[in-house]
This record gives sequence, structure tokens and C-alpha cells, in this order.
Amino acid sequence: MRQQQTEGIIKFLKDNIEPLEDNAYGLGYRASVFLTDGTFLPCVIFRNPKTIVNLAISRFKEEQAGKSIFSRSSGLGYYDIVKTFVTNGNCINDYDIDRVEKSKFAFPLTIQNQIRGETTMGWTGFAAKMKDGKFFGFGTSFHWEFFQIPEGYSVDDIEEIINHSYVLKTGELRNHKVPFFEYPDDYKDAVIHRERPFFECYIDNL
Repeated sequence: MRQQQTEGIIKFLKDNIEPLEDNAYGLGYRASVFLTDGTFLPCVIFRNPKTIVNLAISRFKEEQAGKSIFSRSSGLGYYDIVKTFVTNGNCINDYDIDRVEKSKFAFPLTIQNQIRGETTMGWTGFAAKMKDGKFFGFGTSFHWEFFQIPEGYSVDDIEEIINHSYVLKTGELRNHKVPFFEYPDDYKDAVIHRERPFFECYIDNL
């Protein structure tokens, strides 16, 4: 199969993927990719670099001007901010991509948009009701782009999100107090499908 060119990747994403909005990073197109060496990456988010580049420039200027609390407290604010932008995260080049496909780990936007608010600081727990009536628990400490999916199911089987909930091994749905300061005693018996790590690919004109 002929390798997709950048224009073909952009066309596939815009024709087939609903973009996920992010105030800090801009629109993201969630997909899976095969690299030119055959490596399969199930979770990749594509973005236009403009938003993140402008954010970096703004943050660099703030640090250089000494306007950040980090620079005042440590004196290393500028260095740390530059390090964050240039060394953190997982990135791939568009020219290393052979082809792009839909990701089976990306919730449809109609489902994604039902997830609302942290359950407690640093943790969001929720449940998904499937079309067959069964419940499965999910949770994330920070990232929302991709999630593990229960065996035998797909993201298209999700019918409804129940916020601030968890699901025991028995399949019983339980509700969290919001916020909670100690995990419930039966949380050890909960099955939680966590967020999945992902790669980013930045493409101009996307």
C-alpha cells in the first residue's frame, strides 16, 4: 500500500474524525497509525501546532519578564518552562506515518461530552452503561483522550455516561461522594478502565 502523504492524512482526519476541543492545545483529531516500519500506535492525537507554539512563546515571555510565581520562587522558571515544552510528551513525525485509521480507544464526542467535572482533586471516576445494560467503570487522573475498553466491547457500545461513579467486580454500580477525601472501602473491589498513553503529531494546515 502506498504511504499516505501529509495532504492525505489531513483529508482522512477531517473527513472521518470528530475533533476534540482543548483550550490549551487546540483541536485534536484522535486516531491510530501505522508507521513506515510497520509499528502500530493505537492512540495518536493530531493537532495544528499554532496553538501550542503561541502558548509556548507567551509563557517564555512571562518567565523572562519575571512574571511567573515559578521564577520568583526558584529562579529556574524560564529553564523549567522551556524544558516542559521541548522535552515532555510523546511525538511522532507526519512523514514517518504510513497510514491512519480510526482509533478503537477514542470515545465518540456524544459520549465524551457527557463526562463532567473532577470527582475529587486529581481524579475523575465515571461509569459507562452499555447498550446491553451492563455497567463498566472508568477513571483518569488527568488525560481524557483515550481509554481502555472492556474486552468484547467497543466505544460504539457505550450508551450513557454516569458521572462520579464506579463499578464493582460484580457489575454493581456505586456512586461517589463529590468530592471525597478517602476512597470508599469497597474501592478495592472496583474494576477501573484507565486512560491510555498516547502520541501527538503536529501538522500545519490541519
